Amino acid sequence: MIQNIPNLKELQQEITRFLLQYRFALKEIETKVEILQEEFELIHEYNPIEHVTSRIKSPQSIINKMIKKGCTSSLTDIKENIRDIAGVRIICSFTEDIYKIGDMLKNQKDVEVVQIKDYIKNPKANGYRSLHLIVKIPIFMSDRMEHVYVEIQIRTIAMVFWASLEHKIYYKYNKEIPKHIQDSLRDAAQQAAELDKKMEDLNSEINILKAHDASKNNHHFTTELLAKFSEFLS
Repeated sequence: MIQNIPNLKELQQEITRFLLQYRFALKEIETKVEILQEEFELIHEYNPIEHVTSRIKSPQSIINKMIKKGCTSSLTDIKENIRDIAGVRIICSFTEDIYKIGDMLKNQKDVEVVQIKDYIKNPKANGYRSLHLIVKIPIFMSDRMEHVYVEIQIRTIAMVFWASLEHKIYYKYNKEIPKHIQDSLRDAAQQAAELDKKMEDLNSEINILKAHDASKNNHHFTTELLAKFSEFLS
Protein backbone atom coordinates (compact mmCIF):
# COMPACT_ATOMS: atom_id res chain seq x y z
CA MET A 1 0.00 0.00 0.00
CA ILE A 2 2.80 2.42 0.89
CA GLN A 3 4.46 1.83 -2.48
CA ASN A 4 1.34 3.15 -4.25
CA ILE A 5 1.32 6.50 -2.45
CA PRO A 6 3.63 8.26 -4.97
CA ASN A 7 1.40 7.02 -7.79
CA LEU A 8 -1.68 8.34 -6.01
CA LYS A 9 0.00 11.71 -5.55
CA GLU A 10 0.91 11.80 -9.24
CA LEU A 11 -2.67 10.94 -10.19
CA GLN A 12 -4.03 13.65 -7.88
CA GLN A 13 -1.63 16.20 -9.40
CA GLU A 14 -2.58 15.13 -12.91
CA ILE A 15 -6.31 15.51 -12.21
CA THR A 16 -5.76 18.87 -10.47
CA ARG A 17 -3.77 20.19 -13.46
CA PHE A 18 -6.42 18.83 -15.79
CA LEU A 19 -9.15 20.85 -14.07
CA LEU A 20 -6.84 23.89 -13.81
CA GLN A 21 -6.78 24.06 -17.61
CA TYR A 22 -10.52 24.70 -17.57
CA ARG A 23 -10.20 27.41 -14.91
CA PHE A 24 -7.59 29.15 -17.06
CA ALA A 25 -9.78 28.74 -20.16
CA LEU A 26 -12.67 30.44 -18.36
CA LYS A 27 -10.41 33.35 -17.42
CA GLU A 28 -9.36 33.71 -21.07
CA ILE A 29 -12.95 33.81 -22.31
CA GLU A 30 -14.09 36.14 -19.52
CA THR A 31 -11.24 38.55 -20.36
CA LYS A 32 -12.16 38.47 -24.05
CA VAL A 33 -15.80 39.23 -23.23
CA GLU A 34 -14.82 42.08 -20.90
CA ILE A 35 -12.62 43.67 -23.60
CA LEU A 36 -15.37 43.37 -26.22
CA GLN A 37 -17.89 44.81 -23.77
CA GLU A 38 -15.79 47.88 -22.92
CA GLU A 39 -14.85 48.56 -26.54
CA PHE A 40 -18.44 48.16 -27.75
CA GLU A 41 -19.66 50.57 -25.09
CA LEU A 42 -16.99 53.13 -26.03
CA ILE A 43 -17.76 53.00 -29.76
CA HIS A 44 -21.54 52.63 -29.67
CA GLU A 45 -22.31 54.21 -26.26
CA TYR A 46 -24.28 51.08 -25.49
CA ASN A 47 -23.57 47.93 -23.47
CA PRO A 48 -25.06 44.80 -25.09
CA ILE A 49 -24.13 42.54 -22.15
CA GLU A 50 -26.18 42.52 -18.96
CA HIS A 51 -24.28 39.85 -17.04
CA VAL A 52 -21.63 37.12 -17.38
CA THR A 53 -21.34 33.97 -15.28
CA SER A 54 -19.06 30.94 -15.50
CA ARG A 55 -18.76 27.50 -13.95
CA ILE A 56 -16.76 24.27 -14.05
CA LYS A 57 -18.64 21.00 -13.82
CA SER A 58 -18.31 19.21 -10.50
CA PRO A 59 -16.44 15.88 -10.44
CA GLN A 60 -19.76 14.10 -9.90
CA SER A 61 -21.31 15.80 -12.94
CA ILE A 62 -18.29 14.83 -15.02
CA ILE A 63 -18.58 11.21 -13.87
CA ASN A 64 -22.32 11.15 -14.65
CA LYS A 65 -21.63 12.43 -18.16
CA MET A 66 -18.80 9.90 -18.58
CA ILE A 67 -21.26 7.11 -17.83
CA LYS A 68 -23.89 8.62 -20.13
CA LYS A 69 -21.43 8.95 -23.03
CA GLY A 70 -19.60 5.71 -22.32
CA CYS A 71 -16.22 7.41 -21.86
CA THR A 72 -13.21 5.66 -20.39
CA SER A 73 -11.45 7.09 -17.34
CA SER A 74 -8.68 8.42 -19.60
CA LEU A 75 -8.32 12.19 -19.18
CA THR A 76 -7.74 12.48 -22.95
CA ASP A 77 -11.00 10.62 -23.62
CA ILE A 78 -12.86 12.82 -21.12
CA LYS A 79 -11.42 15.99 -22.67
CA GLU A 80 -12.46 15.04 -26.21
CA ASN A 81 -15.93 13.72 -25.38
CA ILE A 82 -17.11 16.07 -22.62
CA ARG A 83 -16.80 19.53 -24.09
CA ASP A 84 -18.85 21.49 -21.57
CA ILE A 85 -16.68 20.96 -18.48
CA ALA A 86 -16.02 24.72 -18.61
CA GLY A 87 -19.04 26.88 -19.31
CA VAL A 88 -19.64 30.61 -19.75
CA ARG A 89 -23.09 32.16 -19.88
CA ILE A 90 -23.47 35.62 -21.41
CA ILE A 91 -26.77 37.41 -20.82
CA CYS A 92 -27.64 40.05 -23.41
CA SER A 93 -30.25 42.78 -23.56
CA PHE A 94 -31.75 41.88 -26.94
CA THR A 95 -31.78 38.92 -29.31
CA GLU A 96 -29.80 40.80 -31.97
CA ASP A 97 -27.07 41.38 -29.35
CA ILE A 98 -26.68 37.61 -28.97
CA TYR A 99 -25.58 37.27 -32.59
CA LYS A 100 -23.35 40.37 -32.38
CA ILE A 101 -21.47 38.97 -29.38
CA GLY A 102 -21.32 35.52 -30.97
CA ASP A 103 -19.84 36.94 -34.17
CA MET A 104 -17.26 39.02 -32.30
CA LEU A 105 -16.07 35.94 -30.41
CA LYS A 106 -16.01 33.79 -33.55
CA ASN A 107 -13.86 36.38 -35.34
CA GLN A 108 -11.05 36.18 -32.78
CA LYS A 109 -8.05 34.42 -34.32
CA ASP A 110 -7.22 32.28 -31.30
CA VAL A 111 -10.81 31.09 -30.88
CA GLU A 112 -11.62 27.96 -32.86
CA VAL A 113 -15.36 27.40 -33.22
CA VAL A 114 -15.98 23.67 -33.04
CA GLN A 115 -19.78 23.61 -32.98
CA ILE A 116 -22.72 26.00 -33.09
CA LYS A 117 -26.19 25.10 -31.83
CA ASP A 118 -28.74 27.82 -32.54
CA TYR A 119 -31.71 27.09 -30.30
CA ILE A 120 -33.11 30.56 -31.01
CA LYS A 121 -33.86 29.95 -34.67
CA ASN A 122 -34.53 26.28 -33.91
CA PRO A 123 -35.84 25.99 -30.31
CA LYS A 124 -35.78 22.66 -28.50
CA ALA A 125 -39.02 20.69 -28.29
CA ASN A 126 -39.67 21.99 -24.76
CA GLY A 127 -39.32 25.61 -25.91
CA TYR A 128 -35.74 26.19 -24.73
CA ARG A 129 -33.98 29.02 -26.57
CA SER A 130 -30.30 30.00 -26.50
CA LEU A 131 -27.23 30.23 -28.72
CA HIS A 132 -24.57 27.65 -27.84
CA LEU A 133 -20.97 27.79 -29.06
CA ILE A 134 -18.42 25.09 -28.39
CA VAL A 135 -15.02 26.73 -28.83
CA LYS A 136 -11.44 25.62 -28.36
CA ILE A 137 -8.80 28.05 -27.10
CA PRO A 138 -5.06 27.68 -26.41
CA ILE A 139 -3.89 27.65 -22.79
CA PHE A 140 -0.17 28.05 -22.10
CA MET A 141 1.01 25.98 -19.16
CA SER A 142 4.52 26.05 -17.71
CA ASP A 143 5.66 23.09 -19.80
CA ARG A 144 3.18 22.82 -22.67
CA MET A 145 0.28 24.33 -24.56
CA GLU A 146 -3.18 22.79 -24.30
CA HIS A 147 -6.24 23.45 -26.45
CA VAL A 148 -9.23 23.50 -24.13
CA TYR A 149 -12.94 23.26 -24.93
CA VAL A 150 -15.36 25.82 -23.50
CA GLU A 151 -19.12 25.95 -23.96
CA ILE A 152 -20.50 29.48 -24.34
CA GLN A 153 -24.24 30.02 -23.90
CA ILE A 154 -25.62 33.40 -24.98
CA ARG A 155 -29.18 34.31 -23.99
CA THR A 156 -31.48 37.23 -23.30
CA ILE A 157 -32.89 37.98 -19.85
CA ALA A 158 -36.23 36.45 -20.88
CA MET A 159 -34.52 33.23 -22.03
CA VAL A 160 -32.63 32.98 -18.73
CA PHE A 161 -35.83 33.59 -16.75
CA TRP A 162 -37.69 30.81 -18.56
CA ALA A 163 -34.81 28.30 -18.42
CA SER A 164 -34.21 28.94 -14.71
CA LEU A 165 -37.85 28.40 -13.73
CA GLU A 166 -38.21 25.41 -16.07
CA HIS A 167 -35.23 23.81 -14.33
CA LYS A 168 -36.73 24.46 -10.89
CA ILE A 169 -40.06 22.96 -11.93
CA TYR A 170 -38.35 19.79 -13.21
CA TYR A 171 -35.63 19.56 -10.54
CA LYS A 172 -35.58 16.19 -8.74
CA TYR A 173 -38.76 15.06 -10.54
CA ASN A 174 -37.64 11.75 -12.02
CA LYS A 175 -40.94 10.74 -13.58
CA GLU A 176 -42.38 11.68 -16.93
CA ILE A 177 -43.72 15.24 -16.89
CA PRO A 178 -47.49 15.40 -17.54
CA LYS A 179 -48.32 16.59 -21.06
CA HIS A 180 -50.38 19.61 -19.92
CA ILE A 181 -47.35 20.90 -17.97
CA GLN A 182 -45.07 20.39 -20.98
CA ASP A 183 -47.57 22.28 -23.16
CA SER A 184 -47.80 25.12 -20.64
CA LEU A 185 -44.01 25.44 -20.50
CA ARG A 186 -43.82 25.59 -24.30
CA ASP A 187 -46.49 28.31 -24.26
CA ALA A 188 -44.51 30.24 -21.64
CA ALA A 189 -41.37 29.93 -23.80
CA GLN A 190 -43.28 31.32 -26.77
CA GLN A 191 -44.56 34.23 -24.68
CA ALA A 192 -40.98 34.95 -23.55
CA ALA A 193 -39.90 34.95 -27.22
CA GLU A 194 -42.70 37.37 -28.09
CA LEU A 195 -41.62 39.64 -25.22
CA ASP A 196 -38.05 39.62 -26.59
CA LYS A 197 -39.37 40.57 -30.04
CA LYS A 198 -41.56 43.36 -28.62
CA MET A 199 -38.72 44.87 -26.60
CA GLU A 200 -36.35 44.66 -29.57
CA ASP A 201 -38.90 46.48 -31.76
CA LEU A 202 -39.27 49.21 -29.14
CA ASN A 203 -35.50 49.54 -28.89
CA SER A 204 -35.25 49.90 -32.69
CA GLU A 205 -37.86 52.69 -32.64
CA ILE A 206 -35.97 54.54 -29.90
CA ASN A 207 -32.71 54.22 -31.87
CA ILE A 208 -34.38 55.74 -34.93
CA LEU A 209 -35.63 58.68 -32.83
CA LYS A 210 -32.16 59.16 -31.28
CA ALA A 211 -30.51 59.14 -34.71
CA HIS A 212 -33.04 61.71 -35.99
CA ASP A 213 -32.45 64.00 -32.98
CA ALA A 214 -28.67 63.67 -33.37
CA SER A 215 -28.96 64.59 -37.07
CA LYS A 216 -30.97 67.72 -36.25
CA ASN A 217 -28.51 68.76 -33.55
CA ASN A 218 -25.56 68.26 -35.91
CA HIS A 219 -27.27 70.32 -38.61
CA HIS A 220 -27.99 73.15 -36.13
CA PHE A 221 -24.38 73.05 -34.88
CA THR A 222 -22.94 73.10 -38.42
CA THR A 223 -25.19 76.01 -39.48
CA GLU A 224 -24.24 78.03 -36.40
CA LEU A 225 -20.54 77.30 -36.89
CA LEU A 226 -20.65 78.39 -40.56
CA ALA A 227 -22.43 81.62 -39.61
CA LYS A 228 -19.77 82.49 -37.03
CA PHE A 229 -17.00 81.64 -39.47
CA SER A 230 -18.55 83.89 -42.15
CA GLU A 231 -18.88 86.68 -39.61
CA PHE A 232 -15.22 86.29 -38.67
CA LEU A 233 -14.11 86.48 -42.35
CA SER A 234 -16.10 89.66 -42.95
